[in-house]
Amino acid sequence: MRLTIASGVAAFTAAVLLYPLFAGGAWFWTSLGAVLAVVAAGLLSSRLSLPAWAAPLVGLAATGIFLTVSFASEEAWALIVPTKDSVAELVRLLGVGWADIQRFAAPVPDTDGITLLTSGGVALIAIAVDFLAARLRRAALAGLPLLALATVPATILTDPISWPAFIIAALGFVGLLISDGRERIGHWGRAVLVRRTRVVTPSQGTPPRDTADTSGLRLSGKRIGFAAIVLAVLLPAALPAMEPVSFFTFGVGGRGSGPGNSISIPNPIANLKGQLQLPDRRVVLTYTNNDDQPRYLRIYALDTFDGQQFGMTQPKGAPQNRTENGPLPAPPGLGRDPKITNVVTNVRISDEIARLQFLPLPYPPRQIKVDGDWRADVDTLMVFSTREEAAGIEYDVSTSEPQPTADLLDATDNTPPQVDDRFLALPENLPPGILELAEKETAEANTRYEAAVMLQEFFTTDGGFTYNLETQGHSNSALSDFLLRSRAGYCEQFAASMAVLARLIGIPSRVAIGYTGGTKVGDHWEVGTNDSHSWPELYFEGVGWLPFEPTPSGAAGQGSARVPEYSRPRPEPAATTSEPSPGATSSEADAPQDPQARRNIRELDREGTVATGTLPPDDSMPLAGKIGIGAGALLLVLLIPAGLRLVSRNRRVRRLTWKVSQPSDELTARMAVGRGQTTVAAVWAELDDVLYDYGMARLPSETPRALARRLTQQYEFDAESAAAMTAIAGNVERVLFAREPGRIAPMGKDLRKVRLALAATVSRGRRLRAVLMPPSTLRRIRMLGERLLDGFDLLETIRLRRTSQKGA
Repeated sequence: MRLTIASGVAAFTAAVLLYPLFAGGAWFWTSLGAVLAVVAAGLLSSRLSLPAWAAPLVGLAATGIFLTVSFASEEAWALIVPTKDSVAELVRLLGVGWADIQRFAAPVPDTDGITLLTSGGVALIAIAVDFLAARLRRAALAGLPLLALATVPATILTDPISWPAFIIAALGFVGLLISDGRERIGHWGRAVLVRRTRVVTPSQGTPPRDTADTSGLRLSGKRIGFAAIVLAVLLPAALPAMEPVSFFTFGVGGRGSGPGNSISIPNPIANLKGQLQLPDRRVVLTYTNNDDQPRYLRIYALDTFDGQQFGMTQPKGAPQNRTENGPLPAPPGLGRDPKITNVVTNVRISDEIARLQFLPLPYPPRQIKVDGDWRADVDTLMVFSTREEAAGIEYDVSTSEPQPTADLLDATDNTPPQVDDRFLALPENLPPGILELAEKETAEANTRYEAAVMLQEFFTTDGGFTYNLETQGHSNSALSDFLLRSRAGYCEQFAASMAVLARLIGIPSRVAIGYTGGTKVGDHWEVGTNDSHSWPELYFEGVGWLPFEPTPSGAAGQGSARVPEYSRPRPEPAATTSEPSPGATSSEADAPQDPQARRNIRELDREGTVATGTLPPDDSMPLAGKIGIGAGALLLVLLIPAGLRLVSRNRRVRRLTWKVSQPSDELTARMAVGRGQTTVAAVWAELDDVLYDYGMARLPSETPRALARRLTQQYEFDAESAAAMTAIAGNVERVLFAREPGRIAPMGKDLRKVRLALAATVSRGRRLRAVLMPPSTLRRIRMLGERLLDGFDLLETIRLRRTSQKGA
């Protein structure tokens, strides 16, 4: 019974490791119920003394009944007994859950299908653990199915495993091992233990038991198990890491890009801002197209706004949306009215770009020819991979780009936008001044399109905004300061602010991050780190998502930014001036500029790359250097015993002081506290360590004179070495037994002669080990570790007790 319960606890504590995979908590309680059903089935099997092979069958039956009650009770007989219809419903939900897992990335929503898959899988693990531990009595082997649970988040998620969750899972497995050990020892009879236990007499209320007292063994198991868990969590934090990656989030750790069904998506905005100070321009990619026109290349589409910054919903790439399967999903919202321009672009990514798992693409992509498993997100048409990286690849992308006119965009005002509510969502605590600003700047607009153009003009012409690398971060106050006071920032502030203002007046919006069209070099376009950019995309029903450009361009802004033709205001009928040329706003020269914010072309080169497309700095440490640092750190750790041995030798012989902290025998204790002859004590302790290091440990029953005689004869000392050994033994006996030991001559030379004589009798490997890894020091370290482990005894002895005094 004990093992069955411990198996269930171990299985459920291991299932706690799955929590980062889910957005809700339904899986937790359903999995708990499934484990309890398996435990109940195991207890029933033990009660009925069923054979080992029958217990898993009972567990499967109990799991089936529980899942039927939880997910298909309406189709079951009496809500409990499975029927043909209930089984069909469970199979259908399993199919739906499997499709959802392929469609969603972690953390996944806790739909019925996903919850059914999870709870059923946890139940199967619990059945396997119970079979191995409680039926076959192979508790250690039961760790394999538990490990399978731990590998699921480790292989899918890029984040390290949470150390509190690891501790909970490890304690469950340790409890299973302790229960197994106690169960085995309990059948042996009365145990003979070294640890003294309290005897309970009948007069104290509880008669002694006839079963084995396993408290000492339980204590040892707890002690070793707790120590192992603590070391597993703390040791990675103490050791130097060649790269900032750790299995746990505690200590030295970081984020990796491991394989699995989840993709590493860092904060694109934070990475954009963090790369602003790159000293030199570096080429990120090159491209050519059949119309030889520059185009923005989008990587990310950020669709959620939390009041501080825009974020991205996890992309969903179904197998049918692989690029190798043909055309991508249709662009959201694009109808038949706009004129379409079909363009084919060839893109080559630099080999130096690091950890980029999204493809830079012109929007909207129609078809992509690229090697590897790349998939398109249906909502945003971002193309990403969970297994490939973009560095060094070449691909062709075909786009169908709408060319809307002002009249067509005005006409879309009659059709409400059919998009997800998240593209209009805003936090409730948005400062009221921002809403007033949005209404003020678009008060004269007759349509949503006119309002969008007015917002763009507000940023580029009318609002007095300047481009400046010095930003104040992300918050409501920072947004208010940018829009209402300072009006100085870089592309991210411009894009996010226009997207927020657009949502306030009812235009769905999102923020795109990628690159501008770059610079024409020869027969191709070249995109560098200074072309990293962010811009808003606004949605119009029948046309879809269109980019706008609120960021100032040219030398006083983002140098390669370009204002789309459809987003320019309609020319006045009496206007005699020509339209502004591409790449500059109509009144760029007249806009007030802060001298501190004006930037030249070379200063633009400091603009960094985006998100995971960061380029490693030129001065990064090579792999050989990292390996050298790691090897040096390991060598220092291995030399710790040698250093301790050298310190103890100097303290004993050169300073002639010695203090016994833990007397090893009566002889040493008497010498330490006897007559105060520290010289003799130091020499004797050093000789004892030398003998242990060379594998010639002194016998406990040997007197100093007997030891000297044995060493001299056994190892055939020469006359000087024999005399030195005899002198040391004589001085030790005088200190021990003489009433007045008299004057003790210095024994440093005698000790050196004896040490050299002993060293000559052992192999070179033994001498090298005595220097680098001295066994005497390792013994002291081991004894120190044992004393630290003894501290876990307190966990057994600390308890609340009620004392009663009778007859007082």
